[in-house]
Amino acid sequence: MTLPEIHRFADPAALADGAADRVAALLAAAISARGRASIALSGASTPQETHRRLAARPLDWSRIDVYFGDERCVPPDDPASNYRMARESLLDHVPACVHRIEGELAAAEGAARYAAELEPALPLDVVMLGMGDDGHTASLFPGAPEPPPGAIAVATESPVRPRDRVTLTYETIRAAGARVLLVCGAGKAARLAEVYGELMAAHPQLPIARVGQAIWMVDEAAASQLARRTM
Repeated sequence: MTLPEIHRFADPAALADGAADRVAALLAAAISARGRASIALSGASTPQETHRRLAARPLDWSRIDVYFGDERCVPPDDPASNYRMARESLLDHVPACVHRIEGELAAAEGAARYAAELEPALPLDVVMLGMGDDGHTASLFPGAPEPPPGAIAVATESPVRPRDRVTLTYETIRAAGARVLLVCGAGKAARLAEVYGELMAAHPQLPIARVGQAIWMVDEAAASQLARRTM
């Protein structure tokens, strides 16, 4: 049974501070050990405040390679682009080496090109993750076809627009040194408790339950249906 390391925070602002501290520490440790560090960022809205705080942490960003856990197949300046969100909240403010997924390409081509670029950097030091209302993470959705064994990044399809996506696979995410999951809001509480129940039963089914042991950073609203003994 592989259970998460859970950290609860009073509100989203406190969560963003705590997550920035933890991610910064993980990256600093990797730089100390090897001279460089690597991280895959997640999309959607939850990570933005963590990004802003992370930009202010005393890290040598010139030694950090930034990758992405997934991308929508849209141009990099599109409002739906994960790269655009990360650029505005973090990457415009730090001198990191950025490796974006080419969302303007067809999904299969974008996935193949990203897998080739990412392969020499594996395993990643840190993968940041979110959780959708349906339990998906990155662009790994419930009921989607299983990625082929050994695949690094694959084309996939979302149930909501923009449908065409590129995502890291479970295998790539599980191989990382650390996985940091950010979850905010009461609307995620029931699903988060379901995920914890799957892990307790050693029967992970939802995508976010299948990424390996993770560090959960959750606000009290999202954690409201978790027993206090999970702290």
